[in-house]
Formats: sequence, structure tokens, C-alpha cells
Amino acid sequence: MSAGRYTKGMKSVADDLRNELREEFSRLPLEERIAQMLRLGEEGLRRFCEANGHDRETGLRLLQRQRQAGRTPSKCISELIG
Repeated sequence: MSAGRYTKGMKSVADDLRNELREEFSRLPLEERIAQMLRLGEEGLRRFCEANGHDRETGLRLLQRQRQAGRTPSKCISELIG
């Protein structure tokens, strides 16, 4: 046991599942991986909009603003996302 650790490493079911899913995903052809990521992104956007009562365009704009929060202001981005 290494210094500073109270317990031995425990096997986590969540870690095992995460690793298994990562392996499965890595075996998919590139086109399928991209398609799956795009589907997941759309699903996430849909759920965000549903939960907050926004249409798709408003939801996109709000998420883009959140992504820009704390970054150096950019006139170009400010004009694009309001």
C-alpha cells in the first residue's frame, strides 16, 4: 500500500463499464463514431431545451454563451451569439 492511501484500490463497477464502453466505441468505424457523437449532441441539446422551456435556436445560443463565459471577449463571437 502506498503512503497516504488508507485503503487498497477498489474495483469499481462504474469504471469497468466505462472502460468497456470506451473499448466498444473505439472499435467502431470513424463514420459511426462521428454519427453517434452528433446524435448524442442533438439529444443533449433537445433535453436541455425541454428542461428549460426553450426552442432549439434559443437553447443553442444559451449554450454557446455559457461556453464563452470567462473567455477573452471577441467582437466576432459576440455578434454571432448575441
